[in-house]
Amino acid sequence: MSQMTFSDYEYSLRKREENHLGEVLFKAINRVMEATGHIMHGGTIVDATIISAPSSTKNAEEKRDPEMYQTKKGNVWKFGMKCHIGVDSGSGLVHTITATAANAHDITEAHKLLREDDHVAYGDSGYIGIEKRDEIKNNEHFRKIDFRISRRPKSLPQVSDHAIDWERYIENRKSAVRCKVEHAFKIIKDTFGFRKVRYRGLAKNFNKLNVLFACANLLMVKRGQIKSQKALIRGSVYPFADNRLQMKLEKLKNSSILVKILLF
Repeated sequence: MSQMTFSDYEYSLRKREENHLGEVLFKAINRVMEATGHIMHGGTIVDATIISAPSSTKNAEEKRDPEMYQTKKGNVWKFGMKCHIGVDSGSGLVHTITATAANAHDITEAHKLLREDDHVAYGDSGYIGIEKRDEIKNNEHFRKIDFRISRRPKSLPQVSDHAIDWERYIENRKSAVRCKVEHAFKIIKDTFGFRKVRYRGLAKNFNKLNVLFACANLLMVKRGQIKSQKALIRGSVYPFADNRLQMKLEKLKNSSILVKILLF
Protein backbone atom coordinates (compact mmCIF):
# COMPACT_ATOMS: atom_id res chain seq x y z
CA MET A 1 0.00 0.00 0.00
CA SER A 2 1.48 3.35 -1.05
CA GLN A 3 1.99 6.08 1.50
CA MET A 4 -0.04 9.30 1.34
CA THR A 5 1.96 12.28 0.12
CA PHE A 6 1.46 15.86 1.29
CA SER A 7 -0.35 16.73 -1.95
CA ASP A 8 -2.70 13.77 -1.42
CA TYR A 9 -3.39 14.99 2.11
CA GLU A 10 -4.15 18.50 0.86
CA TYR A 11 -6.48 17.06 -1.77
CA SER A 12 -8.38 15.00 0.83
CA LEU A 13 -8.79 18.06 3.06
CA ARG A 14 -10.08 20.08 0.14
CA LYS A 15 -12.63 17.40 -0.79
CA ARG A 16 -13.85 17.17 2.82
CA GLU A 17 -14.26 20.93 2.86
CA GLU A 18 -16.06 21.04 -0.49
CA ASN A 19 -18.44 18.21 0.40
CA HIS A 20 -19.01 19.43 4.00
CA LEU A 21 -18.32 15.93 5.30
CA GLY A 22 -17.80 17.13 8.87
CA GLU A 23 -21.18 18.82 8.90
CA VAL A 24 -22.83 15.76 7.37
CA LEU A 25 -21.32 13.53 10.08
CA PHE A 26 -22.40 15.90 12.86
CA LYS A 27 -26.00 16.07 11.62
CA ALA A 28 -26.20 12.31 11.05
CA ILE A 29 -25.09 11.52 14.61
CA ASN A 30 -27.48 14.11 16.02
CA ARG A 31 -30.41 12.60 14.08
CA VAL A 32 -29.70 9.27 15.74
CA MET A 33 -29.47 10.91 19.17
CA GLU A 34 -32.80 12.66 18.64
CA ALA A 35 -34.40 9.38 17.61
CA THR A 36 -33.08 7.64 20.74
CA GLY A 37 -34.22 10.47 23.02
CA HIS A 38 -30.80 11.73 24.03
CA ILE A 39 -31.28 15.17 22.43
CA MET A 40 -34.46 16.86 23.63
CA HIS A 41 -36.27 19.97 22.43
CA GLY A 42 -37.72 23.11 23.94
CA GLY A 43 -34.63 24.87 25.27
CA THR A 44 -31.22 26.00 24.01
CA ILE A 45 -28.09 27.39 25.68
CA VAL A 46 -25.95 29.64 23.48
CA ASP A 47 -22.29 30.47 24.00
CA ALA A 48 -19.03 31.05 22.14
CA THR A 49 -15.33 30.47 22.68
CA ILE A 50 -12.18 31.78 21.02
CA ILE A 51 -9.80 29.32 19.38
CA SER A 52 -6.36 30.81 18.88
CA ALA A 53 -4.51 30.91 15.56
CA PRO A 54 -0.79 31.51 14.84
CA SER A 55 -0.18 35.25 14.75
CA SER A 56 3.31 34.96 13.29
CA THR A 57 4.09 36.24 9.79
CA LYS A 58 7.05 33.89 9.32
CA ASN A 59 5.56 31.93 6.43
CA ALA A 60 5.72 31.86 2.64
CA GLU A 61 3.20 34.68 2.24
CA GLU A 62 4.69 36.68 5.12
CA LYS A 63 1.24 37.52 6.53
CA ARG A 64 -1.31 36.16 8.96
CA ASP A 65 -4.40 34.19 8.02
CA PRO A 66 -6.75 36.79 6.45
CA GLU A 67 -9.86 34.97 7.70
CA MET A 68 -8.76 35.16 11.34
CA TYR A 69 -8.88 38.33 13.38
CA GLN A 70 -7.82 39.73 16.73
CA THR A 71 -10.05 40.68 19.63
CA LYS A 72 -9.66 41.72 23.24
CA LYS A 73 -11.00 39.46 25.98
CA GLY A 74 -10.58 41.05 29.37
CA ASN A 75 -7.17 42.65 29.23
CA VAL A 76 -5.69 40.09 26.82
CA TRP A 77 -5.56 40.40 23.04
CA LYS A 78 -6.25 37.16 21.16
CA PHE A 79 -5.92 36.29 17.48
CA GLY A 80 -7.95 33.53 15.89
CA MET A 81 -11.51 32.36 15.27
CA LYS A 82 -14.62 32.10 17.36
CA CYS A 83 -16.77 28.97 17.67
CA HIS A 84 -20.46 29.51 18.49
CA ILE A 85 -22.60 26.60 19.66
CA GLY A 86 -26.21 25.92 20.60
CA VAL A 87 -26.62 23.26 23.30
CA ASP A 88 -29.75 21.37 24.29
CA SER A 89 -30.64 22.68 27.76
CA GLY A 90 -31.96 19.29 28.85
CA SER A 91 -29.12 16.97 27.87
CA GLY A 92 -26.17 19.34 27.36
CA LEU A 93 -25.51 17.95 23.86
CA VAL A 94 -24.51 20.28 21.03
CA HIS A 95 -27.10 20.64 18.26
CA THR A 96 -25.82 23.62 16.21
CA ILE A 97 -22.36 25.04 15.38
CA THR A 98 -21.20 28.18 13.57
CA ALA A 99 -17.74 29.70 13.13
CA THR A 100 -16.63 33.30 12.63
CA ALA A 101 -13.54 35.46 13.02
CA ALA A 102 -12.68 36.21 16.65
CA ASN A 103 -13.84 39.83 16.44
CA ALA A 104 -17.48 38.87 15.72
CA HIS A 105 -19.73 39.56 18.70
CA ASP A 106 -21.45 36.56 20.27
CA ILE A 107 -24.91 38.06 19.89
CA THR A 108 -24.64 38.35 16.09
CA GLU A 109 -24.69 34.54 15.68
CA ALA A 110 -27.28 33.77 18.37
CA HIS A 111 -30.27 33.54 16.00
CA LYS A 112 -28.47 30.83 13.99
CA LEU A 113 -28.11 28.69 17.12
CA LEU A 114 -31.80 28.67 18.08
CA ARG A 115 -34.27 25.99 17.00
CA GLU A 116 -37.80 26.54 15.72
CA ASP A 117 -39.29 24.56 18.63
CA ASP A 118 -37.36 26.35 21.39
CA HIS A 119 -39.44 28.02 24.09
CA VAL A 120 -36.58 29.18 26.31
CA ALA A 121 -32.97 30.22 25.69
CA TYR A 122 -30.07 30.75 28.11
CA GLY A 123 -26.95 32.84 27.62
CA ASP A 124 -24.32 34.83 29.48
CA SER A 125 -24.26 38.61 29.81
CA GLY A 126 -22.80 38.93 26.31
CA TYR A 127 -26.29 38.23 24.95
CA ILE A 128 -28.07 41.01 26.86
CA GLY A 129 -30.54 42.76 24.55
CA ILE A 130 -30.89 39.83 22.14
CA GLU A 131 -34.69 40.13 22.13
CA LYS A 132 -34.35 43.63 20.62
CA ARG A 133 -32.40 42.54 17.56
CA ASP A 134 -34.13 42.54 14.16
CA GLU A 135 -33.43 38.88 13.41
CA ILE A 136 -35.31 37.98 16.61
CA LYS A 137 -38.14 40.51 16.38
CA ASN A 138 -38.84 39.70 12.72
CA ASN A 139 -39.06 35.94 13.31
CA GLU A 140 -42.54 34.81 14.33
CA HIS A 141 -41.23 32.07 16.62
CA PHE A 142 -38.01 33.57 17.99
CA ARG A 143 -39.79 36.66 19.35
CA LYS A 144 -41.89 34.37 21.58
CA ILE A 145 -38.86 32.70 23.18
CA ASP A 146 -38.24 33.39 26.87
CA PHE A 147 -34.63 34.63 26.90
CA ARG A 148 -33.09 33.95 30.31
CA ILE A 149 -29.88 35.91 29.96
CA SER A 150 -27.53 36.23 32.92
CA ARG A 151 -27.15 39.73 34.28
CA ARG A 152 -23.82 41.39 34.98
CA PRO A 153 -22.86 41.07 38.68
CA LYS A 154 -22.46 44.85 39.03
CA SER A 155 -26.07 45.39 37.96
CA LEU A 156 -27.49 43.33 40.86
CA PRO A 157 -28.79 45.37 43.80
CA GLN A 158 -27.22 45.13 47.25
CA VAL A 159 -29.37 43.69 50.04
CA SER A 160 -28.99 43.65 53.80
CA ASP A 161 -27.53 40.66 55.61
CA HIS A 162 -30.92 39.50 56.93
CA ALA A 163 -32.83 39.79 53.64
CA ILE A 164 -33.32 37.06 51.05
CA ASP A 165 -31.35 37.92 47.94
CA TRP A 166 -33.85 36.76 45.34
CA GLU A 167 -32.04 38.46 42.45
CA ARG A 168 -28.85 36.48 43.02
CA TYR A 169 -30.82 33.31 43.65
CA ILE A 170 -32.47 33.66 40.23
CA GLU A 171 -29.08 34.30 38.61
CA ASN A 172 -27.66 31.20 40.31
CA ARG A 173 -30.50 29.09 38.91
CA LYS A 174 -29.80 30.44 35.41
CA SER A 175 -26.11 29.62 35.79
CA ALA A 176 -26.93 26.09 36.97
CA VAL A 177 -28.53 25.44 33.56
CA ARG A 178 -26.13 27.53 31.47
CA CYS A 179 -23.00 25.77 32.79
CA LYS A 180 -23.84 22.72 30.64
CA VAL A 181 -22.47 24.54 27.61
CA GLU A 182 -19.01 24.65 29.19
CA HIS A 183 -18.78 20.84 29.26
CA ALA A 184 -18.69 20.65 25.46
CA PHE A 185 -15.99 23.33 25.24
CA LYS A 186 -13.91 21.55 27.89
CA ILE A 187 -13.99 18.29 25.92
CA ILE A 188 -12.99 20.04 22.69
CA LYS A 189 -10.14 22.00 24.24
CA ASP A 190 -8.87 19.73 27.04
CA THR A 191 -9.76 16.17 26.04
CA PHE A 192 -9.25 16.61 22.27
CA GLY A 193 -6.62 19.35 22.59
CA PHE A 194 -8.14 21.74 20.03
CA ARG A 195 -6.93 24.96 21.67
CA LYS A 196 -5.28 26.27 18.48
CA VAL A 197 -6.41 25.94 14.87
CA ARG A 198 -4.61 23.39 12.70
CA TYR A 199 -5.40 24.83 9.28
CA ARG A 200 -5.68 28.20 7.56
CA GLY A 201 -9.15 29.52 6.80
CA LEU A 202 -12.48 29.14 8.54
CA ALA A 203 -13.88 26.42 6.28
CA LYS A 204 -11.29 23.73 7.09
CA ASN A 205 -11.42 24.49 10.81
CA PHE A 206 -15.23 24.52 10.79
CA ASN A 207 -15.16 21.08 9.18
CA LYS A 208 -12.89 19.88 11.99
CA LEU A 209 -15.12 21.45 14.65
CA ASN A 210 -18.12 19.51 13.33
CA VAL A 211 -16.22 16.24 13.66
CA LEU A 212 -14.95 17.13 17.15
CA PHE A 213 -18.37 18.14 18.48
CA ALA A 214 -19.91 14.98 17.00
CA CYS A 215 -17.33 12.97 18.95
CA ALA A 216 -17.92 15.14 22.04
CA ASN A 217 -21.64 14.34 21.93
CA LEU A 218 -20.89 10.63 21.71
CA LEU A 219 -18.45 10.92 24.62
CA MET A 220 -20.97 12.77 26.81
CA VAL A 221 -23.64 10.16 26.09
CA LYS A 222 -21.23 7.35 26.93
CA ARG A 223 -20.20 9.02 30.18
CA GLY A 224 -23.88 9.42 31.09
CA GLN A 225 -24.49 5.71 30.49
CA ILE A 226 -21.52 4.76 32.66
CA LYS A 227 -22.81 6.98 35.48
CA SER A 228 -26.27 5.39 35.18
CA GLN A 229 -24.79 1.89 35.37
CA LYS A 230 -22.72 2.79 38.44
CA ALA A 231 -25.77 4.33 40.09
CA LEU A 232 -27.77 1.17 39.47
CA ILE A 233 -25.01 -1.03 40.86
CA ARG A 234 -24.81 1.11 44.02
CA GLY A 235 -28.59 0.86 44.38
CA SER A 236 -29.02 4.62 44.38
CA VAL A 237 -31.69 4.77 41.67
CA TYR A 238 -35.15 5.22 43.16
CA PRO A 239 -38.54 4.35 41.54
CA PHE A 240 -38.95 5.79 38.09
CA ALA A 241 -39.59 9.52 37.90
CA ASP A 242 -40.75 9.43 34.27
CA ASN A 243 -41.05 7.16 31.26
CA ARG A 244 -37.84 8.48 29.69
CA LEU A 245 -35.75 7.25 32.62
CA GLN A 246 -37.58 3.93 32.49
CA MET A 247 -36.71 3.52 28.82
CA LYS A 248 -33.02 4.21 29.55
CA LEU A 249 -32.99 1.64 32.33
CA GLU A 250 -34.64 -0.93 30.05
CA LYS A 251 -31.79 -0.43 27.55
CA LEU A 252 -29.25 -0.86 30.32
CA LYS A 253 -30.93 -4.06 31.49
CA ASN A 254 -30.72 -5.51 28.01
CA SER A 255 -27.06 -4.57 27.59
CA SER A 256 -25.69 -5.54 31.00
CA ILE A 257 -26.05 -8.98 32.58
CA LEU A 258 -24.80 -7.66 35.93
CA VAL A 259 -27.44 -4.94 36.04
CA LYS A 260 -30.09 -7.46 35.03
CA ILE A 261 -29.13 -9.70 37.94
CA LEU A 262 -29.18 -6.79 40.41
CA LEU A 263 -32.59 -5.54 39.29
CA PHE A 264 -34.37 -8.86 39.30
